[in-house]
Amino acid sequence: MASHGVPRGPRTRTDEQKRIDADKIAKYHELEAKIKQSTSFDATVFDYTTRLLRLNPEYYTVWNVRRRCLTSSLLSTASASATASASSDPLTDEQLEASRAKDSDILQGELHYTIPLLLEFPKCYWIWSYRLWVLQQAVQRLDVPRARRIWQDELALDSKMLTKDRRNFHAWGYRRQVVEQLEARALNGTSMVEAEFAYTTKMIHRDLSNFSAWHNRSKLIPTLLSERGADDAERKAFLESELGLVREALNVGPEDQSLWFYHQFLMLNLTDYIGHPTIAPGLSREERMTYIAREMDDVRELLEDYDDVKWVYEALLEYTLAVAKMDGERPLEDAEKADTQAWLDKLRELDPKRSGRWDDVEMEYIRGRRPNYE
Repeated sequence: MASHGVPRGPRTRTDEQKRIDADKIAKYHELEAKIKQSTSFDATVFDYTTRLLRLNPEYYTVWNVRRRCLTSSLLSTASASATASASSDPLTDEQLEASRAKDSDILQGELHYTIPLLLEFPKCYWIWSYRLWVLQQAVQRLDVPRARRIWQDELALDSKMLTKDRRNFHAWGYRRQVVEQLEARALNGTSMVEAEFAYTTKMIHRDLSNFSAWHNRSKLIPTLLSERGADDAERKAFLESELGLVREALNVGPEDQSLWFYHQFLMLNLTDYIGHPTIAPGLSREERMTYIAREMDDVRELLEDYDDVKWVYEALLEYTLAVAKMDGERPLEDAEKADTQAWLDKLRELDPKRSGRWDDVEMEYIRGRRPNYE
């Protein structure tokens, strides 16, 4: 059997390799036993977690033990703000600064500790979760300028991670959380939507297949237009620009699912606009129909060179049904039925696993009968 072009088969190991593996397993179980037998969360247990997590960063319980060690023994017993305001014997400025400096060093050390793990295991949920917890500790324990610098450094690291693996959805989701905190009042933040929108543009130009970049872009657009105070003309121009961007990308790579998802997002702003926030709410129904007709003509042109790409047929099918719905949910006209039948026949050929779906569409929109799901 082969996986990603690499043949799989029985692997032979030398006696030396077997001995090394056995030593690692024994070391692993020894550390695990020491952690389980410990009754405190001190520096010794903390060291055990350091060594064990290097062997297995997927061990979520050990990450929790590490958290307990930090909050129980290594970090200040309370956040600097709570210590300064609630203690019966308030800290002096020098003591407060020393406490914050110590916590800052420890928290930054934790972030540095996890970097090699993250580089080796970039899609391990627990490493990302732990880093976020460490960053939250910075907000609670440090002064704003110092905490903000740590979060800014984290955004820079995330950018480096995405340079190495542009499609790492863990890093993209993490980035949204980091940006949200940098924008928050707790860190004296301001909106970063323009910068993040520009970042998605850069990443898309590097890789048109970057689904996460397209997704991030769609999530930024409502806030972007709102903050710009865009009027109807500016919103229309923006929609034109985005349609042009994805249309150009589709001409290069029509087999790319991520491009079709973004095109669908834009088209929903034209077809499903009643009662929903849209990019260009000021467009009349006639203007929307004109846009849809133009986009469908462009999609049809793709069939001349890419008649074996199922996404082309799915888009034509979806937009044809949407137009009928916009026309008062009218039945398909004869020409539309002929096109729909031809697209469904092609979809059954290209995507037979969804034949039930294509049968349902045919029954409802061509034969005029509701599918029976009982």
